Amino acid sequence: MDLILWRHAEAEEAAPGGSDAERELTVRGEKQALRMAQWLERQLPESTRILSSPARRCEQTVLCLGRKYKVRDELSPDGQAEQLLHLVHWPAQKTPTLLVGHQPWLGQILALALNVPESGLSVRKGSVWWLRSRQREGLSQTVLMCVQSPEFL
Repeated sequence: MDLILWRHAEAEEAAPGGSDAERELTVRGEKQALRMAQWLERQLPESTRILSSPARRCEQTVLCLGRKYKVRDELSPDGQAEQLLHLVHWPAQKTPTLLVGHQPWLGQILALALNVPESGLSVRKGSVWWLRSRQREGLSQTVLMCVQSPEFL
């Protein structure tokens, strides 16, 4: 299974008393999302299942891709990494899956999948981490296929 993790692009700071879920992308964030969406469009298989957090900044990010997606409440900012891996059936699922979401759970998913200490993984805004699960000599392995940042596109 390919699991692609895309952190929402740069968003506005929350207004005093405002809703975190309604924060929108900045102009810079819109550019980041467009650049990354163009790159992803060339890389993603047509069969990719796309799931997004309900937060406005995540939906704005995924809309740049121009593909059908589903909003899942489980992907909200307070999502739980283990629950999200179960949601996408990692590593057994055969369909590539793209999750558009937030720190800290993106870094937590990476730590669990790569078997590294959680404190060492932070996902930059707008960036993509592409993981692949495979079986080698009877062992399950996770391969880090790519890490891409919009600043390098």
